[in-house]
Order: sequence, then C-alpha cells, then structure tokens
Amino acid sequence: MKIRESYRKNWAPYIWAMPDIMAYQLISNSIFGVIYWLLRKAAMMLIKSTGHVAISSGDFAFLFKTWQGPLLLIIALAILFFHVATDINIQIAYAGRLLKGIQIKFIDLLRESFISIKNLFTPDGVLIIIYIALIAPLCGLGLSVSLTSSLYIPTFITSVIHANVYYNILYFLLLAIFFFVGIINIFTLHGIVIEKLPSNKADNQSRQLVRNNWKDYLKQNVSFILNIAVCNILLGIFTVFVPLIIAFLLNIDQSHHRMLFIFICCIVMFFIYGFNSYVESFYIIRLTQLFYRYKGDHEGFVYRRSKARVIVVMMFIILPIIISFGASFLADKYFDELFYQKVSAKVIAHRGGGVEEIENTIAGVEKAIELKADGSEIDVQRTADGHYIINHDGNFARLCSNKHKPEELTLEEIKNLKIKDPNHPDKYGEVATIEEMLETVKGRIKLFIELKGNSADRRMVDDLVAMIKERDMMSDCVLISLKYDLIDYCENYYPEIDTAYLAFVSFGDTSKLNCDYLGLEEEASSSEAINNVHDQNKQFLVWTPNSTDGQRHFLLSPVDYIITDNIKQAKDIIEELNNRSDYELIIDAIISLF
Repeated sequence: MKIRESYRKNWAPYIWAMPDIMAYQLISNSIFGVIYWLLRKAAMMLIKSTGHVAISSGDFAFLFKTWQGPLLLIIALAILFFHVATDINIQIAYAGRLLKGIQIKFIDLLRESFISIKNLFTPDGVLIIIYIALIAPLCGLGLSVSLTSSLYIPTFITSVIHANVYYNILYFLLLAIFFFVGIINIFTLHGIVIEKLPSNKADNQSRQLVRNNWKDYLKQNVSFILNIAVCNILLGIFTVFVPLIIAFLLNIDQSHHRMLFIFICCIVMFFIYGFNSYVESFYIIRLTQLFYRYKGDHEGFVYRRSKARVIVVMMFIILPIIISFGASFLADKYFDELFYQKVSAKVIAHRGGGVEEIENTIAGVEKAIELKADGSEIDVQRTADGHYIINHDGNFARLCSNKHKPEELTLEEIKNLKIKDPNHPDKYGEVATIEEMLETVKGRIKLFIELKGNSADRRMVDDLVAMIKERDMMSDCVLISLKYDLIDYCENYYPEIDTAYLAFVSFGDTSKLNCDYLGLEEEASSSEAINNVHDQNKQFLVWTPNSTDGQRHFLLSPVDYIITDNIKQAKDIIEELNNRSDYELIIDAIISLF
C-alpha cells in the first residue's frame, strides 16, 4: 500500500502529465521556431547590409562602427526573450495550473507566457534573461533555454585558466558567485509568470522564499538531483551492459542477430532521449510545488488518469517499438552503406609536433613527419629587426623564462634563448626562423603557418607569401589566422596561396567567408557547420581535440583535418577505427547521435 500511495503521490502525476508536456513542447517550439527564423532572417539582412556575410570571433569590430550593430544586439535580446517565453515560462504556467487543478488550455498558457515578457522589459529583467541564456549553462544550475544549453568556454581558454593557479581561483570564485545567484533567484520567473509581479519584486520575493526555507530547499533539490543521478546511473548501466550482453550471447555477424542487436539499441536510445527530454519539465513542476509550499498556498498533484490519456501514454511506448523495428530492418539491409567507413580525416600536429617533441621547433616538425602526420601547424611572429621566428605566446616567459615579446628583441637576441618545454623537461630547444621551417618541410609535409601576435599584419602576409613563392612551396603551405582581415587580404591579393580562417564563435553564413579552409574550435564544430563548408567546396578543420573521445568523435565525422597535440594517439585511434567489428560500428554510430 505504501508503495502504491508513493507512486500515486510522487510519480503518477509526472507520468500522466507527459502527453501534455510533449504536446506543449512541440507547439511552443514550433512557434519559437517561426519567430527565430524571422528574427534570424532580419539579422542576416542587417549583416549583409554592412557588406559582411557573417559575424565571427575574428571579425566583429565592424559592429561597433555601424548603425546595424545596436539593431543586431536588440534582435539577439528579442530572440532570447521569446525563447524564455516559449521554453520556460510556458512550462511554469502549465505547472502552476496542473498543481492547482485548473483546466489547462494551450492558448491560455501561451498568452500567459507571452504577457509575462513585459515584466522583463527592465534592466533587472534583461539581467535575468542574460543569466538564464548565458550564465546558467556555464555553471550548470537553474533554468536554461535549449538554444544556449550547449554554451561553453572554449577549451583553449580553459586550458590557460587551469594552467595558472590564480586564474583557477578566480574562475571557480566566479562560478561560485554565479551558482549562489542562481540559487537565491530560482523562483523569480515563478513570481513573474504565476503572480504577474514586476521583475524586481519577483527577485526580492525569490530571495525571501529561499532565505526563509533554505534548509528544505536544499534538501528537496539534493533529493531531486540524487534521484536523477540514480536514474542516469541505471540508464548508463542499462545502455552499456544490455547491448554488451546481447552481443556476447549472439553471433552478431549473423544478419538476423545483428538486426536484433540494432533493434535493442534503438529502444535504449529512445528511452534515454525520452528521459532526458522530460528532466527539465519535471524539475520545473517540482520547483513550482516548492514555490506554492513556501508561499503557504495549497499545492498537490491532480491525478488526471483517463482512458484517452492511457491510450496516449501507450502510444508513447508502442511507437518507439514500431519505429525501432523499421529502423533496425533498414539498417541491417543497408549495413555497409550506413555503418562501414574508413577514416578520411587527416591529422595536423599542433605547434610543430604536439606534445611529442619540444613545441614549435625543427625537432617538433621532424617528429610530426616521423609519426606520419598529414600536416604541422606552427606560429610565426616578427622580430624587432624584421625577421620571422616561430613562437606561440605573446612573449617568451613560459618557454624561455624571458618576459620580452618577439617584436622587442632582435633575431640575434632571440637565437640566444633556449626553449624549455614543460612536456620535455630533459631537453632544450632553439627558437627557429620561418626560413628554417620552410627548408625542413619542403616536399615532406604540409605546413599550416599561423599569423600570430601583435606583429600579425599585412606586411607579414606579403613577406611570407614572398618566401613561399621564392621556394616554390605554394602547395606545401597554408596561411592561417584568427584575424579574418588578414585572411581576406591574402585571398584577394594572393589567391594562389591556400588560407584558413580560425574562429570559435560565429553567426551567419560563415561558410561563405573568403578562405579556402574554415577552422572552428572543437565545441563549435557541428555537423551543420561542416556540411555548410563542404557545400561551398571548402575544407573544414577542427582545433584542437586532444582527448580520446574528442579525437574519436571528429575522426568519425566528415571533417577534413583535425589539429591536435596528441598525434600518436590520433594515429592509433585511426588504426583502431579502420578495423572495427560490426558491433563497434553500431555502437559508434549510436554514440555519434548524442
């Protein structure tokens, strides 16, 4: 009886609310999709009216010099406002009515969620929207919108943070502050949507509720998080061990056994996707329960079981089975076309030879050649007397214990420095010139030359192109940069030289930027971005996946190159991927969907 009562009180309402949640998510997401499409089109028209095709991390300064810049910022905020209304506010309105036993009509929920936007048209409200869209995804707390749920700090920035103890302390201090802000303001949107309060009053009310009930609030949240964690662990065990057991018991090379295995994997995938899709909705219902409880209002789930609802819930179970059966039949029939693939992505050694040798040295490039890397990336800067040397950082402090910048020293002074790479404490290296690098790689490996530092300018482009042409190495070199104006200049004046533009944030028709290769940071390298670049007959490179999982992911994707520090690891993964069993091919294909 206790189990039955617990089910009726704690779990049944969630289960019977699922059809409504799915319907409302589908309709509200469709409405936002239309709004987003219209606002995106308006933004693209504004960008193109400035003579640009996209905004990216290396080409955004023009926004501060044109009248279109403020309008684009307004459009960006409008997108976030509408997304909060259709993604979060509508779920809060639904949860409020569900818990109060009020008849639920979608048109009423939509009206409430959009009306609530006006209470956010304040400086305080804008900060709330920015927190939900940009801060919550980074600190992993509170309500966030799906549009920015995958927001991240680029790995090349986090690597710098984690390498410095003071940066680490500051970083975690900021996260702690944001975390605390999220906790005390967790009920702000409830006050705005349910009680129609102005944003500042809703903020004050949320802080008061949390302050007066902080012990119960923490207890309830910890309980919810633990329940979700247990469910995720069970899902993980189920996901890993069920296919493994089936693969062990069956001879998967036999066609009918392979089809059964794919069918089971599809069912598991539907189960995981369904669970993850509803976690935030369940969390909002739970928060709304706490909101009513702390306000002293009556709250309690309405147990809304009916024949129609039973049929709908059963369809949620039956449809995935039918779809999984059809998918497994087709996947087995066209198995080789769908699953089997040799790795086509090529490997570029980051900073010469990656971690395999002292960075940005002749020895590093020689190591990349020895390991059969397909390319080597180096960083070039100009000295005080106009020569070009290879160095990544803005100064020589990290590697040579010299705080001077390359442009502050002559070539002779730089040649007297000794490189001490932390990855190779028993070795010393010498700062190389670009001429030495070109002579080393000619006809042996493709050299990706990044225009780096304060001295990266059009003069650098002119000088490097002259050196490359003088040695007849146009097919051996690619000029790359985070500064789009330099790449655009090179393409316009030296189209015979291949160029690559590197970016970690972009919006617009990035694939149409004036370059031969487009390089995106690994977190920004989506399938859509890769396909768009290929549609423009350009090559795509991703930087810098160093983990095993990251390398596997991109080596299995249609990227043309990966820039990585771990060349040997990448080469080993390629060999492994090219010799996978049917079971491994299926598992990798499923993992790639997530």
